[in-house]
Amino acid sequence: MKVLMNAGPWLPVPPDGYGGIENVVATLVPALRAKGVEIVLASVGSSDLEVEERISVFDEGQFRELQKPYNQVMGLAHAHQARVVAELRRRDDIDLVHDHLEVVGPAILAAAGGPPVLHTLHWDLRKHPAFYGAWPKEIAVNGVSRSQIARAPAALRDASLGAVHLATPLTGSTLRAETNDHLIVLGRVCSLKGQHIAARICQKLGLGLVLAGPVSGLDTAAELEAVAGDPEHPLHGHPDVRYHLDEVSRYLDGDLVRWIGGVGGDERDRLYASARAALFPIQWDEPGGTAVVEAMALGVPPIGLRRGCLPELIDHGRTGFLADTEEELAELVLRADEIDPEECRREARERFSPEIMAEQYLRLYERVLA
Repeated sequence: MKVLMNAGPWLPVPPDGYGGIENVVATLVPALRAKGVEIVLASVGSSDLEVEERISVFDEGQFRELQKPYNQVMGLAHAHQARVVAELRRRDDIDLVHDHLEVVGPAILAAAGGPPVLHTLHWDLRKHPAFYGAWPKEIAVNGVSRSQIARAPAALRDASLGAVHLATPLTGSTLRAETNDHLIVLGRVCSLKGQHIAARICQKLGLGLVLAGPVSGLDTAAELEAVAGDPEHPLHGHPDVRYHLDEVSRYLDGDLVRWIGGVGGDERDRLYASARAALFPIQWDEPGGTAVVEAMALGVPPIGLRRGCLPELIDHGRTGFLADTEEELAELVLRADEIDPEECRREARERFSPEIMAEQYLRLYERVLA
């Protein structure tokens, strides 16, 4: 089977640091190739994931361009997708397109015709109600959790082949914690992730907390200060920047509660593995939860609010804790040591390995092709 894997034009695969969809693709592709699938990767030129072929329009990721007004950047996704369609028209050996490009991907692929398509939904489906409410019947879809699909418009649910939970290559990690001296929230700093709640709880309980993740692509306090002090800067009024400045920074003391910006690679894994617990005080119905399964794979108990996909991923009391309120979340943080790290690792190996995700996607590919 030869699959065109459309990762989009925003970040390289794998990404240098933060990059949710690109990390998913980077996890899935090697496992598919190990099962004999040939991959044509549609991404940006700086992607270095090992595949059979690559196609691109842009040399570098265009993620930062998304901070500009829509009428200045609306052509980026379309330029990328036009290249994908041109590739599909020029050849007849692509069996299936696995698309990950939000809205533009399925819209153009449905209009262009060509090989069968499976489109994976990675995001909050409330964002584009007009499009999802009139989903093109030519395109099959899958979600990344059952709760995500359950909240989808009827037309989208009708086209859905089900859900495939996200996976992590960390299920094969032998990394073991050395300190367990801090709690952690790992991910993009934004109001949906609720970093201010984690910070408030840890300040109140006197527990160390590390907030690791970019603020609208910014990774240092100096960068953030420069944006905050320049009303003409394009990021000055960005919601993530305002959230950090108005809601999170009041709790940062450089000692008990710290923000360290984005981290990646081995540094990120060591930081995660050395945490006492990973906190998920999410303020929305999280569709995927990659960070949850990464925490479990490293033997770090996930503790979060009972929303979105979290109840599907966490077995309350065995592999982590789920709370209904901030007060309950604070109580459960103090019980983190009750969770057996090895039970977390075992659960991750059995449910969230790249091999399992690849097997599930191969079954969906076969259904689409049939």
